[in-house]
Amino acid sequence: MLDIRDIRKNTDEYKKRLGTRGIKPEQIDALLEKDKERRDLLVEAENLKKQRNDVSSAIAKAKRNKEDTTAQIEKMREVGTKIKALDEDLERIQEEEKDMASRLPNLPNPTIPVGKDEDANVELRKVGTIREFDFTPKNHWEIGSDLGILDFERAAKVSGARFVYYIGAGAKLERAVYNFMLDQHATEGYTEVIPPYIVNAASMYGTGQFPKFKEDVYQVNGEDMTLIPTAEVPLTNYYRDEVIPTEKLPVYFTALSPSFRSEAGSAGRDTRGLIRMHQFNKVEMVKYVKPETSYDELEKMTNNAGNIMEKLGLPYHVITLSTGDMGFSAAMTHDLEVWMPAQNKYREISSCSNCEAFQARRAHIQYRDENGKLQFVHTLNGSGLAVGRTVAAILENYQNEDGSVTIPEALRPYMNGMEKITK
Repeated sequence: MLDIRDIRKNTDEYKKRLGTRGIKPEQIDALLEKDKERRDLLVEAENLKKQRNDVSSAIAKAKRNKEDTTAQIEKMREVGTKIKALDEDLERIQEEEKDMASRLPNLPNPTIPVGKDEDANVELRKVGTIREFDFTPKNHWEIGSDLGILDFERAAKVSGARFVYYIGAGAKLERAVYNFMLDQHATEGYTEVIPPYIVNAASMYGTGQFPKFKEDVYQVNGEDMTLIPTAEVPLTNYYRDEVIPTEKLPVYFTALSPSFRSEAGSAGRDTRGLIRMHQFNKVEMVKYVKPETSYDELEKMTNNAGNIMEKLGLPYHVITLSTGDMGFSAAMTHDLEVWMPAQNKYREISSCSNCEAFQARRAHIQYRDENGKLQFVHTLNGSGLAVGRTVAAILENYQNEDGSVTIPEALRPYMNGMEKITK
């Protein structure tokens, strides 16, 4: 949520910068008109309430003097009726303003590239050496199916498209990957959490998924419950409606969780393999920090995600997303994309974002500054990493001509010393 007072003061700046995210100037004007309507009504209601209080005191004094107060009492009944109507109008307009404001994305950091889509993203750096194969590399779903460690066909029978069974060494590899990630993040200062996997609408609103993106999630019919699309939601809402003691900041959380996504609008995209699933595991990183440190913390988080890939020996690059490609709640996002040999391209495996005060304002998460004044924290989130995509990258980058897959050295202790997956 953006600060309406700041929008009033810097209207042109908001129009300009939100315009790079597809927001039309008329949307800002409409919000400000609704805000003025609310403030005018509030002044009118407060004036009437003051008048009612003043006249009530006068009536009490007149009664003590045994004077006739019939006309004054009747006038106050009329004022009371008007106040009630104004309060009802005010409540309705406040909800309308809140709904309008809640659909505006975060203000992009002025340093990020401006563009309408991924074509405007900017590469920051490449890390690792891309392997040269002396045979034609296979896609990870072919490798997994040939080894009998991934079963998409039976998953489609049991659940539908975009689901998978991990079997035997495949299940062990998935488990090794996320346990390795959690252990690494623990050494970087993150506190491991096992969060709820179902949350209420207030939590989805707090992180910015609701009300705009309800079609992207799975909801429990007839109940205020949603399967989480990412552990970002329960982790970021942990301190919802609280004031975090200043001495606790910064707070780092990490969690493994399943993620459930309807993938609305992705028909025909990545229909095979582990890249775009309805259910997948992800290790998430979330930070609550003071505003003055949040961009340093974003760089640290990006490096935390990159450190995982470097230890796994996976080549990747880091890009800064453009205004048109960035997520709704983010002010700046660094994506890490891993090299996929069979596709001969980089694919997203982690997205690390600084949301500044956007989520904290929606979720009412504050701390006290050095003057004792309440301020909103800045929240950050990042994948550390998407586990299924990491497994896919390992299968493709570590495949051998005979169909086997070499286990990265960092994972071997998590796989009872296994060095290779074979048929």
